[in-house]
Amino acid sequence: MTGIRDLHWSSDFISKTPGDNIEENYPRKVFNACWSKTTPSIVPSPEMIIWSDEMASILKIDEKESKILSGNVLCSGMKPYSQCYGGHQFGSWAGQLGDGRAITLGEVMSESGKLELQLKGSGTTPYSRFADGKAVLRSSIREFLCSEAMHHLGIPTTRALSLCITGEKILRDILYDGNPSYEPGAVICRVAPSFIRFGSFQIHALRGDMNSLKKLVNYTIKTHFGHLKSSGDQLLIDWLREVVESTARMVIHWMRVGFVHGVMNTDNMSIHGITIDYGPYGWIENYDHNWTPNITDLSTSRYRFGQQPNIAGWNLARLLESISPLFSETDKIHNLMLHYDDYLALEYQKMWCQKLGILKFDSKLINDLIFLLQEKEVDMTIFFRKLANIDESNHDSISESFYEEGISQEWINWLNSYLQKVTPERDVKMNTTNPKYILRNWMVQLAIEKAEEKDYSLLNELFQLIKMPYDEQLNYESKWFSKRPKWAKNKTGCSMLSCSS
Repeated sequence: MTGIRDLHWSSDFISKTPGDNIEENYPRKVFNACWSKTTPSIVPSPEMIIWSDEMASILKIDEKESKILSGNVLCSGMKPYSQCYGGHQFGSWAGQLGDGRAITLGEVMSESGKLELQLKGSGTTPYSRFADGKAVLRSSIREFLCSEAMHHLGIPTTRALSLCITGEKILRDILYDGNPSYEPGAVICRVAPSFIRFGSFQIHALRGDMNSLKKLVNYTIKTHFGHLKSSGDQLLIDWLREVVESTARMVIHWMRVGFVHGVMNTDNMSIHGITIDYGPYGWIENYDHNWTPNITDLSTSRYRFGQQPNIAGWNLARLLESISPLFSETDKIHNLMLHYDDYLALEYQKMWCQKLGILKFDSKLINDLIFLLQEKEVDMTIFFRKLANIDESNHDSISESFYEEGISQEWINWLNSYLQKVTPERDVKMNTTNPKYILRNWMVQLAIEKAEEKDYSLLNELFQLIKMPYDEQLNYESKWFSKRPKWAKNKTGCSMLSCSS
């Protein structure tokens, strides 16, 4: 068998960027460095409870080594570290943040190129501030399942390799309401080309550390955007243009399936245009542009569903500000934001044409639909799957997606207008755009509650379900192709989540 220990480990990030070589893991301010040496904490009794055969196949391993993937044992070639970064949190600069509970083991080459393996929940780092660097089973299950679900939905994302319970009890206040309780500890191994974020550049720019900023930018472009062959300002423009476009595509994918990230701070935005850091995320049940799953965001709803494209643009502007000191002519940067707006609009129009099975974007048709979807509680996922098979004879079947009974004349009028614009065999095209199964929060909560009792059957069932989200999967239809149950509407873990989720 081939395991993690047999991989050829490299450490390009720490060899080619400035680092903090203090060995101790105590929380502190770190200056003039992109990373700090960090050692995972030893846990009492690690046990792997779920494993991605698909991710393991990409890495060409087949041995499940819980001692290594919980952080108890390091392999030859691993040089673990935590990354230094800052970020705007809820619109305000928060200063140094960093990997407070994440430790990168190193990089390996795979059939998908260079990949970074990182343990989340493996103990204190220099960036833990006042926290313990640990993760609980609840949040680890949410991240494992959602990152894999997003991948199979065709959305750029980090991946998950494994999830281990640790045998520890971790004290957490899930809703920040003064009622902490002990929960099972866990460590997830997540995988990405890198975990470099917008905030990785911001921290150096806002501190005036141009040396670290230049070295990080040079490393990022050479390692992860090596196909770019220009130089000087043009190289920076070409690189940032790719970041702008990949970010736009990512957020339009979120809108396509009804995903709400919940905490789009600049430290949670990947330079690769992939979804990272699954905390208080959610999937809209009824179509509502104003919904946010994050209780910390309830007062302003900054990161609500319909606002995500604008926030992505705001975050990109902060990234561009950070890179601007490296330009000889900064006026070129403004055009990148104009390009974001134009590119986003094109992706948005393409998305709606694919969702509706129409050839040409029709703003009135779509705006009327958005109004109707929000006027009456309508389950987004069920609505678009039913819409693919609607014709003049079966208008009423669309009402199966309504939380209240009955279909109004306004809906009938819209459907008649819509059916005049659809393409032949639209159902096939629409059903590869609109998933039948999404990872609704209430589904994950059921799996979490069972897992906390050491019953992992539902966790594994959902893992199988999310691998084929566009397929009919009739054996799961009655159980999982359904509207939100009444009990889940206001239940913690289903509708109310915090950044510790």
